[in-house]
Amino acid sequence: MGALFRSEEMNLCQIFLQSEASYACVSELGELGLVQFKDLNPDVNAFQRKFVNEIMRCDEMERKLRYIEKEMKKDEMKIPDTIENPKAPAPKEMIDLEATFEKIESELREVNTNAEALRRNFLELSELREVLKKTQVFFAEHGGHHSMIDDVQMALVHEDTGITSTTVQLGFVAGVVPREKIPVFERMMWFACRGNVFLRYEDIDQVMKDPVTGDEIFKSVFIVFYQGEQLKARVRKICEGFKAVLYPCPENSQERFEMSNGVSTRLEDLRTVLYQTEEHRRRVLASAQKEIRLWVIKVKKIKAIYHTLNLCNFDLSHNSLIAECWCPVMALEDVQMALRHGTELSGSTVPSILHRMNTKETPPTYFRTNKFTAVFQSIIHAYGVAEYQEVNPAPYTVISFPFLFAVMFGDVGHGFIMFLFGLWMIAYEKKFLAQKSDNEVWNIFFGGRYIIAMMGLFSVYTGLIYNEVFAKSVNIFGSSWIPNYDEAALEANTDLTLDPLTMFDNVTGPYPLGLDPIWLSSLNKITFTNSFKMKMSVTIGISQMILGVLLGLVNHVYFRKPLNIFCQFIPELLFLLCLFGYLVALIFYKWVSYTNHCTQCAPSLLIHFINMFLVKYQHANDGYQNASYSCETADPDITGCTSQTTFYPNQMIIQLCLVVVALLCVPTMLFIKPFVLRHRHNSMLKRRAGLTAVSQSALIHNEELDEQSADDVKLEEFDFSEIFIGQAIHTIEYCLGCISHTASYLRLWALSLAHSQLSEVLWGMLFRFSLKMNIPYGGSVIIFVVFSVFAVLTVGVLLLMEGLSAFLHTLRLHWVEFQSKFYHGSGYNFDAFSFKNLQNADLDE
Repeated sequence: MGALFRSEEMNLCQIFLQSEASYACVSELGELGLVQFKDLNPDVNAFQRKFVNEIMRCDEMERKLRYIEKEMKKDEMKIPDTIENPKAPAPKEMIDLEATFEKIESELREVNTNAEALRRNFLELSELREVLKKTQVFFAEHGGHHSMIDDVQMALVHEDTGITSTTVQLGFVAGVVPREKIPVFERMMWFACRGNVFLRYEDIDQVMKDPVTGDEIFKSVFIVFYQGEQLKARVRKICEGFKAVLYPCPENSQERFEMSNGVSTRLEDLRTVLYQTEEHRRRVLASAQKEIRLWVIKVKKIKAIYHTLNLCNFDLSHNSLIAECWCPVMALEDVQMALRHGTELSGSTVPSILHRMNTKETPPTYFRTNKFTAVFQSIIHAYGVAEYQEVNPAPYTVISFPFLFAVMFGDVGHGFIMFLFGLWMIAYEKKFLAQKSDNEVWNIFFGGRYIIAMMGLFSVYTGLIYNEVFAKSVNIFGSSWIPNYDEAALEANTDLTLDPLTMFDNVTGPYPLGLDPIWLSSLNKITFTNSFKMKMSVTIGISQMILGVLLGLVNHVYFRKPLNIFCQFIPELLFLLCLFGYLVALIFYKWVSYTNHCTQCAPSLLIHFINMFLVKYQHANDGYQNASYSCETADPDITGCTSQTTFYPNQMIIQLCLVVVALLCVPTMLFIKPFVLRHRHNSMLKRRAGLTAVSQSALIHNEELDEQSADDVKLEEFDFSEIFIGQAIHTIEYCLGCISHTASYLRLWALSLAHSQLSEVLWGMLFRFSLKMNIPYGGSVIIFVVFSVFAVLTVGVLLLMEGLSAFLHTLRLHWVEFQSKFYHGSGYNFDAFSFKNLQNADLDE
């Protein structure tokens, strides 16, 4: 918990690596995953760094692996996941990997080229066979070729004279054209040739595939009769324009038959060769399928190592690499062990050296988390990464986040369903992690499985407090409102209004856990629950804001900023307590002091709170002007008390003091800190002016200053206006924020009420309506159908939509209302060089 409460202590280290051991040492550090390297060559172009050739070789290997993976996906071959995490190969093993990938790629490309040529030849032969078959049918319908020509000649009639041309010999062309182009092809042939051609076409029933893409293509066979060379050229140009493929078609029936048999024989041979080619391709891919995941991990590790080595400086004189890195102090021994192990693996006799450095740079922020706390830490980091060693809100968010969600979502039934869903994902998390789903929505739910289970469990608790189970209450301990309360009495009082003076049983006492079940059936339920949930929301909200201010004190003490304690924390806390803390005290005072027999003069807290700032007070009459009303000793008819009458002794004096203290906190936050900082700066200037005179004297007498004095001589810029404006913004934001944030916590009441009412509407409009129907035999069917609709709406509307709404509102309450009191979130995350995530990496990452 210590590492989660405050980020790990970091240290800037310098590592001296011998060239022959640098690769193995960096590989071991990548397996460890606790070192963040700095770029010592920020001005050097990526193509001018030492290991650019090795990185280019890795890029080429990744390209080949992507090609192999694409071919596997084309054949719908699944790339198997592996639990193995191989070590990064040695540099000399890169040659073997390159040779293996080159062999597989060249073999696949050769096979694909041959297969594409075979498929193209197969397609052409299939189209030729269809042309021969269809044209044979065309000619057979007219009794042979010559009869067909005679019929066509009779159809070619001159438009002007109407005389039939019977003396000219006709020619024809045959081929295939895409089916969708047939209507346009026919019209173009008619208009371009002025009706002097005869076109016949028929669709090809056989589904053919594109030889390159493998997509299905649909074509039709056509035959065009024409007369003369001019029409022949025109017909061929039209066919060329529509990308129609023309095939030779003999005029003689016997020749067409023999040609068709020859084409069929060649197609059978091609089909056999294609099958053998595909089998060989599948064998190549199957052999690569077993190893490709391990190859991907190895190549990515090699590439990551050389990228890291490019961040180092190269010392030619000592033939070594110099690296700088951030490392958690608690992991320094592990890092030294990894360096020692890498040196041994490389066979080097010169050890690697780890040197801790002193620096004024701001270290990165690193929190040690597990799979449970990681989701809460990610919620915090979505707002901003904590500054180095700043108080981390995540430990408090583990409890407060699901609790505030449950306040808005309180229902035992809905919470239990959500809890079961989260528990199911937790129970099968290893299985789901191995599947690596691409569904983003599912990945979001699965990533938040622990917080979903927590929110569901807390919703069960708040549902018990609200006494709501799918919008119904549960009577476990017996009601205290109506003596001898039973269901018959409840059914008889359909218009029940609860009156504390006449209906509450003081002997029995209040309901032991949560709300009394009879409130669900009362007409004044909303009036009571509104008051209860509104005051509860304000109490919870102000308590969380006070916690945020107190955590700010922890930051000030840790970073040794006493000025912030006296000029920021104390006035902030007093301002919050004098105004809104007092409001919480009034809520509890009213709950304790005003019982069910003392409600005539119960104060209106909102009016009293407003009158506190207006300095407006109303005292009791008839001798009670200087004292507040006492419920036990005074008669309200005599005192004439109202909801605005002061209700405890010395109320006016106490409230005036609180308002004055709160108002004095504003100038304290606004003015003191900027002027104190300016005073410190002026004192520093005077001290440095003296040191400057000393330094000049030392130069005259050839003396040297110590390092600290030389640093003190350097002046730093101090802009009083900037500091004052920043402090003014902080003061205004805090004071106005206390008001707006308190009102913002009322969303706990609003969403809780909305969730309860929506649940009640679903129950009343669906389930209760069907249960009252008295239909013999068919009633069970109706109830089953209604329950199905009720279940779908409950899951879709109440669990998903309402749950998402409550989640977003809870997120806002933590980011704005809670964290703004102490959390800056202006740090940067510890980005360690790690191979941890490469096991499930894809090639396109």
